[in-house]
Amino acid sequence: MASSDTWIKEYNEAARIADDINGMISERISLPASGPETQRHASAIRRKITILGTRLDGLQSLLSRPTGKPLTDKEMNRRKDMVANLRSKANQMASAFNMSNFANRESLLGPETKQDAMSRTVGLDNSGLVGLQRQIMKGKLFLFHFQME
Repeated sequence: MASSDTWIKEYNEAARIADDINGMISERISLPASGPETQRHASAIRRKITILGTRLDGLQSLLSRPTGKPLTDKEMNRRKDMVANLRSKANQMASAFNMSNFANRESLLGPETKQDAMSRTVGLDNSGLVGLQRQIMKGKLFLFHFQME
């Protein structure tokens, strides 16, 4: 039951982040059309959208590798729908900020393999995680810049 509670807590946190993003998008209307404050606000929104995408990937990963008490098919489908709906909402928010690469993450990072991000990070400390992140970003940076142009 603990793993189920973990999934629910993670989902609720992801939903809270999505609500925060919606609030930040609403606040954007009160900001000037341009300037440093507007740019900082837009950057914060983009950062939160990226965090949300990472959380959703983690939720999806937890569903593909259930631990503890098995879920019924009905509950598994319900959770998959919850993640899909939240991902759709995240994609809509991303497209509002012209973050089309987020919406089509596979074009940037390639298709997810069995060795997903969770399994690659097992046993890494903070500096190991940063090193892995830099290695991944170094390999994808050229593609990212190419797609942004």
